[in-house]
Amino acid sequence: MKVFNDLSELVAAQGSRLGPTEWLEITQERVNVFADATDDHQWIHVDGEKAAAGPFGGTIAHGLLTLALVPHFSHQLYAVKNISLAINYGYDKVRFIDPVRVGAKIRARGVLTTVDQLEGAAQATITVSIEMEGSDKPAAVVAQIIRYIA
Repeated sequence: MKVFNDLSELVAAQGSRLGPTEWLEITQERVNVFADATDDHQWIHVDGEKAAAGPFGGTIAHGLLTLALVPHFSHQLYAVKNISLAINYGYDKVRFIDPVRVGAKIRARGVLTTVDQLEGAAQATITVSIEMEGSDKPAAVVAQIIRYIA
């Protein structure tokens, strides 16, 4: 994990590579809990028997579950110290490139793409790539925007 001691270190680190994180296995239980939380019970996510005969050979995680794990991975990629608050400002260019099959292990890498100095704050865009163990293609690529308040 890369630690930035303050906003000036974060700003100076623009272009830095971050990660990788630890692997996280995507379980059917996690997918089912996400389906319940979002009321998205599409068979490709929750019906193992039907999904086994489907296009992915089994159940897959929701793309939005993969996106929802970006903050989990971000806490392993880096930390910014001596701030009062960090706000998830949003996401740009979210792409779900390769489905995450239940049982797959995923992790993240990042690039501190841009960091804009603001008055009493900084806004960073981190391009996060979610990798799957054994795959050459990323599961997802996301531009995460975080605003840090001094």
